[in-house]
Amino acid sequence: AFGTGHHGTTAGCLEMIDSVVRSRKVRNALDLGTGSGVLAIAVRKLLPVPVLATDIDPIAVRVATENGVRNGVPNGIEFRTAPGFHSTAFSQYGPFDLIIANILARPLMKMAPQLVNHLAPGGSVILSGILASQRWKVIAAYNGAGLKHVRTIWRNGWVTIHLQ
Repeated sequence: AFGTGHHGTTAGCLEMIDSVVRSRKVRNALDLGTGSGVLAIAVRKLLPVPVLATDIDPIAVRVATENGVRNGVPNGIEFRTAPGFHSTAFSQYGPFDLIIANILARPLMKMAPQLVNHLAPGGSVILSGILASQRWKVIAAYNGAGLKHVRTIWRNGWVTIHLQ
């Protein structure tokens, strides 16, 4: 499972999560591609809201669940294996006020319409796993899905993008 919090993408997400949850009301959140669970755990530690954390890898989900317990959040995060948006978990727990996806640029662009379909009106999306040179393509994909760019954080050649 990927994600210790030290990589530029994860650190950027953590900073952006902190900024977003301080500036607006968040009633629930989705960590798409949770990996180690670090981003879901961070959201839950910042806010007493339900968090859905999904990954395509069942081993990552098991590790993320263990990390949640180890980090003092045994409740409030639902860790699920979900190979795509057709999983019932998304409709069961969404729509989401906050969606975080730290994956890679190409899959993020491909899933833009589906991801936005699970966003609550006025919700925020935090995207990372994006090389700085790829940022405009990712922003364009999400603009095309109806979102607007709010802010970008740069870290060691990687970017984290906030959209609404």
